[in-house]
Amino acid sequence: MKKFVLLLSVLIGLSACSSLDLEAVNSSEQETQRILALGLSHEENLAEASKLNDPHLVTVVSLQLTNAHDDKLQSEVDLIESATIASNVVVLANGSNYVGPKISKSNTSILNINPDLINYHIEGSKNLSSGLVSHKLKLSVVHTSDKKRSFISANLCDQWNRCEGETFEINNVSALASNCSSSNCEYNEIVELDLSDDFLRDHVNKGFTFRFNANKSSSKVKVSKVYLAGYLKVAQ
Repeated sequence: MKKFVLLLSVLIGLSACSSLDLEAVNSSEQETQRILALGLSHEENLAEASKLNDPHLVTVVSLQLTNAHDDKLQSEVDLIESATIASNVVVLANGSNYVGPKISKSNTSILNINPDLINYHIEGSKNLSSGLVSHKLKLSVVHTSDKKRSFISANLCDQWNRCEGETFEINNVSALASNCSSSNCEYNEIVELDLSDDFLRDHVNKGFTFRFNANKSSSKVKVSKVYLAGYLKVAQ
């Protein structure tokens, strides 16, 4: 009986602590929203938070106010950058084809000291009868190797950069060799990946990363939410 009473007391204590923690979280969120609704500057918001009675609440609310301020600043930067992307989208064929600006990067690996030169962008085409827009992620990989890579598929990566998700079919457009020596050539391989309009719009607030897979190597490409937002402002 004593053990039962002791266990019951512990459970009641834990429940009380959980309730207090939940109340503290709710209280901090409410105070943060109350202060933000005042329409003050960030410095004035922090001054308002310092008037709260509980020192712990002051700390938590101040942190939440700072996070909200940082998010607002980042949103303003993203808006400017997406407008720049939109202004660089090329519209062709009487407004039915769209070519997004190119993104460039270089990759090196332990096995290949010569960097891969990677360029990629999104293109879109509107069906004038249905009004639907289809898109392609086009990738160009320039590398110095003893043979071409012949990419075989692409995998969608998650937010932790793990690329074991859905597998997509790709289209190998071309593979051109130049500047050949007795041991290698400089290859320029172009591949494309079909993407639906729904897929792009589902990822417009987070962007996406794909890993393009070859037999012995791979290339990752990341399309940011800013790029997507700017491109989709035009490609619609």
